[in-house]
Amino acid sequence: MTELFRANDERAPNERPVATVAPQHLTVATARGRGTVPLFATGEWNEPQPGVGRAVILIHGRLRNADAYYQLAHRARARAGHDSTDTLLIVPQFLAQADVDAHRLPASTLRWEWTNWMGGGDALGPAPFSSFDVVDALLAVLADPVRFPALNEVVIAGHSGGGQVAQRYAVLARGEAPLVARGIALRYVIANPSSYVYFDARRPDADGGFSEYDAARCEHFNRWKYGLEDLPEYASVDGVAPSAHALEDAYARRDVTVLLGSDDCDPAHPALDRSCAAMAQGEHRLGRGQAYARYMRERHPEGLVHRTYEVAGAGHDADAVFGSPAGMAALFGGAA
Repeated sequence: MTELFRANDERAPNERPVATVAPQHLTVATARGRGTVPLFATGEWNEPQPGVGRAVILIHGRLRNADAYYQLAHRARARAGHDSTDTLLIVPQFLAQADVDAHRLPASTLRWEWTNWMGGGDALGPAPFSSFDVVDALLAVLADPVRFPALNEVVIAGHSGGGQVAQRYAVLARGEAPLVARGIALRYVIANPSSYVYFDARRPDADGGFSEYDAARCEHFNRWKYGLEDLPEYASVDGVAPSAHALEDAYARRDVTVLLGSDDCDPAHPALDRSCAAMAQGEHRLGRGQAYARYMRERHPEGLVHRTYEVAGAGHDADAVFGSPAGMAALFGGAA
C-alpha cells in the first residue's frame, strides 16, 4: 500500500506538499475575515441530506492526508453497519503554504504553518482563523435544520495530530450552542495524541501520582497547548480569556472518549512530540494517555463523562484504532 492511501504512516515526512487536496470546501467567515477550507464529505455538502442522523467529523494527522482519513472513515462506517443514508462523514483539510503553492489553489484557501493548526493556531492567510474557527463553522452548518433536519448526533474525532485538535477543541469549544439549541448531542473521540492540556501545574510523577512540576526543567511546560498559560486568541471573548476553572468544568462535562493503542508505546517514534513540555507528560503516547485518564479521574471523582479504552495490539495506526470494536462504537454508537 502506498503512502497516499495510508493513514497509519506517521513516519513519512510532513513538510512537503500533500498529494491530494479535497474537492469540496467550507467557507469560514467572521469579523476577522473570510476564507475557505477543503474537505471531503459524503454526499453534496451544500445539498440537504434529510435522512442523516449522525455526522462524524474526522480530523487528519500531521501529514494532512485527508484523503487517507476519508477512506478509513468509510471502511470503519461500513464495518459498523452504516452508510451515507444515515451517517455523514466529513474530513476537513488543514493545508500548509506549500500545499497551496504546489496545487495552485485560490488565494481564498486558508493555510497554516506546518503543524500549528494542531493547537488551534491562527492561519497564515488569508485571514487569521484558528483551526477551531473551522470546527465552529462546520458545526454551524450541521445545525442547519433545512440541510440536516434529522440530525441528532455529531462526533468530533481525530487521530494523532487530529487527536490533538479534538482534545484542545473540547477544552475551548465555542461552537456548540447551535447544536445544543436543537437538542443535538456532541461527542468527542480522541485517539493517540502526543499530548494533552493539563489544568494545573502538576504532571505525572514516578510514583504514579501527580506532583508540582519543576519549571527549571522546562520553562514553558504549562504554556498552551500543554497547559493553560498563553491561551490562543480563539479562547478570548471580547478580549477576555475564560478562567482555568471554567474551562476545566466545561471539559469535564463534555462527552469524551479517548482511544489508546496498546502498542503505541515507542519512546523513539519519529512522529512523537519529544519537546520538554510533552516529555513532562510521559515517555510515550500510551503512557501519556493513561496518566491523563488518571489525572481527570482524580480531579473529578464523580460525574466525569469521559472514557478511556486501550485497543489491544494497535500501534500508532488510525485504521487499527478506529476499526476496532471500541473505535467503531465511539464513532458510530453502540457497545464497545
